[in-house]
Amino acid sequence: MRDALDATPYDALLLLSFGGPEGPDDVVPFLENVTRGRGIPKERLKEVGQHYFLFGGVSPINDQNRALLDALRKDFADHGLGLPIYWGNRNWAPYLTDTLREMVADGHRRILVLATSAYASYSGCRQYRENLAESLAALEAEGLEVPRIDKLRHYFNHPGFLEPMIDGVLASLAELPEEVRDGAHIAFSTHSIPTASADTSGPVEGHGEGGAYVAQHLEVSRLIADAVRERTGVDHPWQLVYQSRSGAPHIPWLEPDICDHLEERHGSGVPAVVIAPIGFVSDHMEVLYDLDTEAKAKAAELGLPMRRSATVGDDPRFAAAVRDLVLERAAVERGQQVTPCALGALGAAHDVCPVGCCPARAPKPAAAGVDSPYA
Repeated sequence: MRDALDATPYDALLLLSFGGPEGPDDVVPFLENVTRGRGIPKERLKEVGQHYFLFGGVSPINDQNRALLDALRKDFADHGLGLPIYWGNRNWAPYLTDTLREMVADGHRRILVLATSAYASYSGCRQYRENLAESLAALEAEGLEVPRIDKLRHYFNHPGFLEPMIDGVLASLAELPEEVRDGAHIAFSTHSIPTASADTSGPVEGHGEGGAYVAQHLEVSRLIADAVRERTGVDHPWQLVYQSRSGAPHIPWLEPDICDHLEERHGSGVPAVVIAPIGFVSDHMEVLYDLDTEAKAKAAELGLPMRRSATVGDDPRFAAAVRDLVLERAAVERGQQVTPCALGALGAAHDVCPVGCCPARAPKPAAAGVDSPYA
């Protein structure tokens, strides 16, 4: 971690997340926010919202972000980093525009953003940058001073993100019956996205089959599997799998699906599986429903011993990693030489998203990039 606790030129950190409903009455309005512009009827949204109604209409993501905020504030305070931290969401309160308005009113003009997505993709990076540009345009229209906003780099291979997941896989393996433990396979799971979106994820020069999205997840899978082998002496076979597919069935999405994978593993004689949800920072709805409900039921149906390992959540090591990333980026902005902290062969991701990075089907202005209208 960095020695000099100097966050200048930044004067605030913004935790930027997806948001989620916090009661049954919130579910359909939340889904209307998520799907705005797609013309989806309210009755269809009620059907889609059944996942949330199974859990009382409450997504766990907001409480998990509150816990992460507490962990970040504690870490910063314990280490003497006096950087205030705010929180804004894309699709539910506290809304991003409201939070940025509050930050401007509090006098903040150089804001650093931590998105709750560790990987490159349109929905995990570019769309957040578009949301930021929309909110800044709203502030400008209100006659407010528009702050300068930068975004922290993708942190998929930072040790503070990896170590909690390694420990989670080790703990899950230890929970399996001893007679199947050494033969267990690891299914590293992440959110499926359209293959066309995956292929264009990351910088233009890296576009191709799977793009940066698949490459980064494969790198994390390898790093975790290697660490597990080093610490247990057992080489567990593994595969990157996908979950939470949505959209039209004729559009290709990344595969295999986690439940299909469990059936295939069971059919090939695998004695047990650990599912590691590496694509998710915390246990939000996709983890609770697609893994803890659907995949768990599929494993039980097959008679396949299965454990689901922990996400990073508010682990103190992740909070420390965020502090490190803040200080790293601040030093870069001051023109200092910095050695980024990153494990594996891919190295540290870019600090500033280049033109053409994770493009949308319909181009929109995006903040915190080379082509930002608010640089």
